[in-house]
Amino acid sequence: MAVKNRFAGYPAAVAFTNPDGKTAVGQLRWGQFVLDMDERKGSYTAKDVHGNQVSGKYVKARIRGHKGDCWIREHEIQNDRLLEAIFIDIGQGDGCLLVTPKDKKIVIDAGEGDNMFRFLRWRFGKFSKKFTFESAVISHPDADHYKGFTPFFDNEKVFFETIYHNGIMERFGKNPLGSKKTVGGRKFLTDLITSKTQFKNWLSVRSRWKSTKNGRTSFKQYPKMLRDALVKKRFGKFTMLSQEDEFMPGYGPDQDLSIQVLGPVVEKKSGNKPMLRWLSSVGKTKNGHSVVLRAQYHDVSILLGGDLNIPAEDLLLSHHTGLSSPASSADDEEALVSAAREVFQVDIAKACHHGSSDFSSVYLKATNPIATVISSGDNEPHSHPRADALGTIGVCSRRGGRPLIFSTELARSSKESIKHPHVLKRDLFGQLDAIKKAPAKTPAEKKKKNKQVADFEEQLDKVLDRSVAVFGAISVVTDGFKVIVAQKLERARSRKHMWDIYRLEAEGNGPLRYQSKH
Repeated sequence: MAVKNRFAGYPAAVAFTNPDGKTAVGQLRWGQFVLDMDERKGSYTAKDVHGNQVSGKYVKARIRGHKGDCWIREHEIQNDRLLEAIFIDIGQGDGCLLVTPKDKKIVIDAGEGDNMFRFLRWRFGKFSKKFTFESAVISHPDADHYKGFTPFFDNEKVFFETIYHNGIMERFGKNPLGSKKTVGGRKFLTDLITSKTQFKNWLSVRSRWKSTKNGRTSFKQYPKMLRDALVKKRFGKFTMLSQEDEFMPGYGPDQDLSIQVLGPVVEKKSGNKPMLRWLSSVGKTKNGHSVVLRAQYHDVSILLGGDLNIPAEDLLLSHHTGLSSPASSADDEEALVSAAREVFQVDIAKACHHGSSDFSSVYLKATNPIATVISSGDNEPHSHPRADALGTIGVCSRRGGRPLIFSTELARSSKESIKHPHVLKRDLFGQLDAIKKAPAKTPAEKKKKNKQVADFEEQLDKVLDRSVAVFGAISVVTDGFKVIVAQKLERARSRKHMWDIYRLEAEGNGPLRYQSKH
């Protein structure tokens, strides 16, 4: 028997318990893994998603989450792996898993807690064997983007070939982002960490990231996390990304999948030393100089922009167009948008800064997406996504169809999917701690206690992993010509309707449009 790795077909496949098409066991999103057991039975005639009549046999398959053998109609299974961008519900912050058609895994930000770790552990077999990610991209040093990498670095079976960041390293002292230099009336950051060797040298001055006062020791979280990962050998290369790189290594313009680096914008005003423009404050500077990536797979494009803000977006627009931003007149603005679309226009965009109000309408017009994904959380004081951000995204999205706005927070709302996972975690870990502290004197009592701890930890993993792995994740899946954006329904309408799926297809030679049923 020639068992073969295959994938659920477009836009969704339904698995059956018998090769008669009568007893459905679950709906699979396009691109989900299917193990073809090389057995065919029965026959069927049906209509595909476009209304065309198709016929074939049922394929015997093994599917994760379904016990025993399942059967899938032949036209609902395919050989080719797709590009996946999965935006995880990590609470307040950003977290995206990019899986390439060559099965390379890239983690772009990981939130602040352990939701991203739990999701990927669930997806990749509990990391029971050594697991290698091609890279991690830390868009900028804000805790709600980088701190979630800590549990990955703590796990001895997880390894990242490369870690990319924006060059900024937080430190103690009066200049928390490093030295500044004034050139031509502007201030610039000059102490950028561009390589692993430079980072090691930077760490050698311990007062930069470690402080002891009154007998108490404190650390700057970002460099300490990376230093601990360095000591534990959890990654290979460590390097800065900027617009000067043009493309991520291995994803140049000659590849089917290219990943262009649009920001941060490095400037060299004196000598050859890279500098980043000071954007009025510590927060705006480290947010504004987020790593900005534009992925292009055949005809489909995705923009990932970290926590950009208005001054950063103006800088990006000016740099990539050669025009002034903000524009001084309506005509100049129209010209700016037109020129910027040559660089920034995409089909799917990740909203910057969780739907913050700190955005440029011109930048949103330049991106001109048909679908926007917002990553925001429950337990935050900013009321993200902001009402004006939602309205402007809709107005500035692609015309001639229905623009789509997705939210990781809004995709998850019921008790079953854990409305407030931070509260549940606190309560569950409190219960676990109480079990561990309970007295156990005799061998029998100790054995019973150990079993209680193991059982509780197993149940805790199931509850929390399910929360982030099943609900709240927004999946963008494409073969480079058409796209689905999907989220798991919290209450399935039936076994044949477990996913909420939005199809994006081109009409003739035109751009992608949402194919509404109405």
